[in-house]
Amino acid sequence: MSDRKAVNRYYPPDFDPQKHKSINKYRNSHPLRDRARKLSQGILIIRFELPYNIWCGGCGNHVGMGVRYNAEKTKVGMYYTTPIYKFRMKCHLCDNRFEIQTDPKNCDYVIVSGARRKEERWDAAENEQVVCEDHEDKKKMASDPMFRLEHGVKDQDKRKAAVPRLAEIHEWKSQWQDDFSLNQMARRKFRGEKTVLKEEAAEDSALLAKSSLAIPLVREHEDDRKLASLLKYHSLDSYEKKQKQKREAIASRSIFSSQSSTTTVVTPDRDNKLLDAKKKLGLSLPKKAPSAFDLDKPTPGVSSGIKQLVKRVADTTATSAKGNDSTNQTNKQNSSDCPSTLLSGLEEKFPHRTGSTEEEKDVDNCQTTCDKDLHQSRDSTGKVTGRTSLGLVEYDSDEDSV
Repeated sequence: MSDRKAVNRYYPPDFDPQKHKSINKYRNSHPLRDRARKLSQGILIIRFELPYNIWCGGCGNHVGMGVRYNAEKTKVGMYYTTPIYKFRMKCHLCDNRFEIQTDPKNCDYVIVSGARRKEERWDAAENEQVVCEDHEDKKKMASDPMFRLEHGVKDQDKRKAAVPRLAEIHEWKSQWQDDFSLNQMARRKFRGEKTVLKEEAAEDSALLAKSSLAIPLVREHEDDRKLASLLKYHSLDSYEKKQKQKREAIASRSIFSSQSSTTTVVTPDRDNKLLDAKKKLGLSLPKKAPSAFDLDKPTPGVSSGIKQLVKRVADTTATSAKGNDSTNQTNKQNSSDCPSTLLSGLEEKFPHRTGSTEEEKDVDNCQTTCDKDLHQSRDSTGKVTGRTSLGLVEYDSDEDSV
């Protein structure tokens, strides 16, 4: 291979086989090419494969058995006639270099520096493996009867210790001696599993056909059942559809069915309880603005209070009317004199505008003011009495509000 690369099937014109002998001498190159660059120092570059697992001393990483490196091979000694070689290489994970040396005496490799061996060796005798006898032991077994007797006793002790275990192994193996029964048991088990598989395949095919799917289904597991039981299904309606339903519900609801959220809803039961508490403790109910619906349809608990209040208002109005007859008559006279007085004053001040539209407006305003004075009066206690379309109602801070 190296000769083919060196020659390259080409010989220059000045090449002389008798003078140069070979093309390598002609080119002053070695057949090993770059591998022999340190050959003058006694170092040859080779590919070295680790014989066992090691731990790098530089980075501490594990390097497995069989990893190959470009190693520098050097001869460092002799064991009898067998040379001892040392291999120096660089770790591929860091810049550390380690050295491994051959051990012809023990037929092994020894780490000299830069790494440590992963200890996986064991004693064959401790593992009850067959150990090869040495040459000296063979000689003693042949020539020394006492040595042979000692070895015989040790062998008998080993046999006695192994008898129970061998009997147990034989008993376990005897259970599988009946081939016919074993075949029946295996076929029975396979038939049951085949039936279960057919049922599962039928269920899967039915589910796929129902769902219009064409994907393979995995086998059901107990964890899948637990997870499926924890799932909760929600409505599939969109957000817009839900909002539309809410708006329709609000639009279809009556405006008189419920009061505002800020207003306290008073029920008949609550009214009765409040009235009872007021009678016992002398307290009044909370004030509420008058409502046309409440006056038309009073609650049963407040109807008696409304009647008493209306009666009291009527009595107060009659009393105040008798006391203020003179005042009302005076107001009527003033009101009757108002247009004539106003007209006479206007004629004196503006004689040329008598009978105009502005005069009629002033007369109307005066008449309206007088009518208001007639419809409103103040009693002796300072209470205001108003006339409404629903009836005459008095508002008193010390009594129930209607």
